[in-house]
Amino acid sequence: MSQPDYPTIIRQLQEQIATLTRQVGGGGGEMAMSMKIAKPQVFDGTLSKVSGFVTTCKLYIRMRMREVAVEE
Repeated sequence: MSQPDYPTIIRQLQEQIATLTRQVGGGGGEMAMSMKIAKPQVFDGTLSKVSGFVTTCKLYIRMRMREVAVEE
């Protein structure tokens, strides 16, 4: 069984975060007023932290997508 391509996964997640940040202008809207969502910390390359970082990015993206849906 092969290992996931973590560098590619991380790059894609970072691109999605940047896109969502641009789309919502860094905040605003009713959802943003009630809940602040912290950006994931910059990944430092520690192999043992990859899984947690990917999970954090996915959660951040999911929450920001809900925010965009509320604003639209």
